Amino acid sequence: MKTIRIGSGAGYAGDRLEPSLELIEKGNLDYISYECLAERTIAIGQQAKLKDPTKGYNGLLEHRMEKALPLAWKHKVKVITNMGSANPQAAAKVCVEIARRHGLQGMKIACVTGDDLLPVIDKYMDTEVWETHKPLRELPGEIVSANAYMGVEGILKALDLGADVVITGRVSDPAIFMAPLVHAFGWPLEDWDKLGKGTMVGHLLECGGQVTGGYFAEPGKKDVPGVGHLGFPIIEIAEDGSFFVTKVPEAGGMVTVETCSEQICYEIHDPEKYLTPDVVADITQAQVSAVGPDRVRLEGVRGHPRPDTLKVNVCYATGWFAEAEISYAGPRAAERARLAGQTIQQRLGHLAPLRTDLIGVTSVWGNDASSWLDGADLRHAPHDVRLRMAWQHADHATAQRLPREVNALYCCGPAGGGGVRTHMRQRLGLTSCLIPHTHIPTGFTWATAPGPAPEHAHG
Repeated sequence: MKTIRIGSGAGYAGDRLEPSLELIEKGNLDYISYECLAERTIAIGQQAKLKDPTKGYNGLLEHRMEKALPLAWKHKVKVITNMGSANPQAAAKVCVEIARRHGLQGMKIACVTGDDLLPVIDKYMDTEVWETHKPLRELPGEIVSANAYMGVEGILKALDLGADVVITGRVSDPAIFMAPLVHAFGWPLEDWDKLGKGTMVGHLLECGGQVTGGYFAEPGKKDVPGVGHLGFPIIEIAEDGSFFVTKVPEAGGMVTVETCSEQICYEIHDPEKYLTPDVVADITQAQVSAVGPDRVRLEGVRGHPRPDTLKVNVCYATGWFAEAEISYAGPRAAERARLAGQTIQQRLGHLAPLRTDLIGVTSVWGNDASSWLDGADLRHAPHDVRLRMAWQHADHATAQRLPREVNALYCCGPAGGGGVRTHMRQRLGLTSCLIPHTHIPTGFTWATAPGPAPEHAHG
């Protein structure tokens, strides 16, 4: 029975490069997919694109592809990635330039299109927003982007016509892993059980080092060998949809029932209905078993017909985010830090809500209203505390007052503050809605590659 091997090149936007190169060199792969998008990262991409229309793709694209493309070409591994983010066309051009520099003659680079709905978003202003149950037209800021979570169709069309590299924007996370399976095996797009299995292949690979023990690791409780040389996972899958998870033997980490089970449960709110653009996966009968060292099998996954709608992420302007930090050390450091926060609150609190954290005392368990701090007993707090304050405001000049006021604590007190750092950035709000699947014109275009250019193609 025909089998293929697909590797996880990245699990998020800022992931390491080296594990993916190791996979390409030693993993006997057919495909490698770099999953680098989240709601937050596509918003970052939109901000970059607003400043420079040639940007908006993943910030590590050049760093990754400079090494990955020549290596993948040498080992005959096809590359699929959503590093296109908010500007896949620009990302594809970058990959073309890298291919030219390295003399990768004949490399076909494709760019998936269709997820960008901003040009037509006016048609959907009466669509209900998930979070507020109000129409899009009532968002409190100007819409700057709207991107649909597409499925495998665009990637599949590009692979079917010989693409070696496929760059996407917003597609579902499993899609960049499942598309090669559908392409290689010729699975019908209505074979729900096979697509359900394929979706879980993507689900297991989408977070990279989670499955090989990275995010899983907890010293003394869940010990993982070789975390400093953590490898990324590989899945070998057969035409009938059966598969196992593994890694290259030389890499650190481990693949166990436990590491895989944690990832299987990730983001699945209803085990019977894991909604994706391609299929509704059902893991209620799933069984996870070890079939060898660093070799785990997942069986019993089923699938149901895909939803009629696609999720759309909508970003809108919400103003400016500012934060500032200052350190206090020595006896009563926490009390001094609290007084500093109260001073800023007194001076600025009437303008907008302020969050106050005492890093070293609490910065995770606190709340945005900072009410925990008012009555907190800080007498036994650490003698090394960093005050962090943050807020958001629609007006740039007003938002800027926070970093200025924290900086002024140097001389205005309390005693012993130092090491001020400030940061300010434009912020986008993010919300979601549903749009009919049939309204999304999924396709792809060829980027200009070295040698004879392939014909232009659309889905």
